[in-house]
Amino acid sequence: MRKRFEPQFVLGQKLIQDTPIPKKSRDSLAALVIALKTIYTTAEYNEQVYKILENKILSGKKATGRPGMNLWQIFVLAQVRLCWNLSYDSLCWMANNDRTIRQLMGIETAFGYPEIEISYQNILDNVGLLDDATIKEINDVIVVFGHEVFKKKDAEALRLKTDSFVVESNVHFPTDYNLLWDSARKCLDTVTALLKKHPGTIGWRKLDDWGSEIKGLMRKLGKSTSSGGKDKRIREKVAALSYLQKAKALVNKLESEKLNFPLIDKGDLVLQLNLDKFLELLKKHIDLVNRRLIHEQEIPHHEKMFSIFEEYTEWINKGKQHPSVELGKNVSITTDQYGLIIDYHTMNHETDNQIVLDLGCRILLKYRVASWSFDKGFFCKENKELLQEQVGKLIMPKKGKCNKAEREEETTRIFIKLRKKHSAIESNINELEHRGLDRCPDKGYPHFKRYIGLGVCAYNLRRIGHKLLEELKQAEARQAA
Repeated sequence: MRKRFEPQFVLGQKLIQDTPIPKKSRDSLAALVIALKTIYTTAEYNEQVYKILENKILSGKKATGRPGMNLWQIFVLAQVRLCWNLSYDSLCWMANNDRTIRQLMGIETAFGYPEIEISYQNILDNVGLLDDATIKEINDVIVVFGHEVFKKKDAEALRLKTDSFVVESNVHFPTDYNLLWDSARKCLDTVTALLKKHPGTIGWRKLDDWGSEIKGLMRKLGKSTSSGGKDKRIREKVAALSYLQKAKALVNKLESEKLNFPLIDKGDLVLQLNLDKFLELLKKHIDLVNRRLIHEQEIPHHEKMFSIFEEYTEWINKGKQHPSVELGKNVSITTDQYGLIIDYHTMNHETDNQIVLDLGCRILLKYRVASWSFDKGFFCKENKELLQEQVGKLIMPKKGKCNKAEREEETTRIFIKLRKKHSAIESNINELEHRGLDRCPDKGYPHFKRYIGLGVCAYNLRRIGHKLLEELKQAEARQAA
């Protein structure tokens, strides 16, 4: 049975509330440690965080079985990972070797008592239990905690800034011919797995040759498209025809032989469903390569695919010089005057101006807003009219030419002042990107969204922790005086 934390401490176990705070350290982990320790020792926020975690992780499960990793340990490890932008291997090393983190998790021992170790797979499985909706609830609690730390009065309205940036997915740069190779490779990998499980299956004696020949033809096509010189188009078409001929031969081979694979258990069914999936992708990219390189057609954007593994990936061109194109998802964040991120949203085939109405509903139901600034990408006449009724001062520059009234509004002193202050959100985005939200290493769209949420929570906790450390140092200075 999984617990909030272990209520009965064992002999030699160091107490979580006694976790030392490295006050002289300028590392971000020191700020995270003091923020997490304060949440643990504050009953109000401790209870709220546990309630959210219990509703997600323990809901519908019996109160029996092995104890497993407790909720507090899951919460701490999830935040530590995004504080330092760690891989799961590095997180496992820290969980078993960093004394401060171990004591904060409640597993550090002293006096020669045996140490508790956590395996890599245990960490991977347990941190993966969280989802985006759960993390958003936790972030709301963290924001309330942060406002108390920053001494926000209940009557004080927020001064907000909203902007968006791209979090890249973990994919290579896509071309239709290398995605064709990815599809062929995964078909052959699935066949390899089936043959390993059923070694008596005949018809695949030259399995390795299929892979090496298709890969060689793909590389030959890549060289012909990237090089210049005379008769380039002819060389491209010759290479593409050879590549397509071999790929079509593989499709015919798979379709004729896939019925011969045994279907004995669920594992066989999963492998055959995967084979069908990658076979359809292989056919799709054969068609795209044929249309683009042989028939010289322009492929419509909605037919293109940018990864066969992370299928949610979007091709995003934000009009910047470097990088001109990013592959991932747009993410919007909204910060307040204390630098806390009070709202974030992963956009799914949405533009900036399409999310403003939902964003306004989410925030205005929770907070009173004195001012709110956006950049031109969020402008829309309906968006501006809606928010102006609820926000004290709205900064939403018009995209395009202004009329006389709009020009007068955008040249007022308060508008210019708040518009200049809007650039502060860029530093918040830069910190998020340096802490891991530049590129998501996790696989799958649900894990992509969870990764972003954990990054936002870790950012807010660090921000709060820096304030707590500052107050702690000031208190010690006053006592010394």
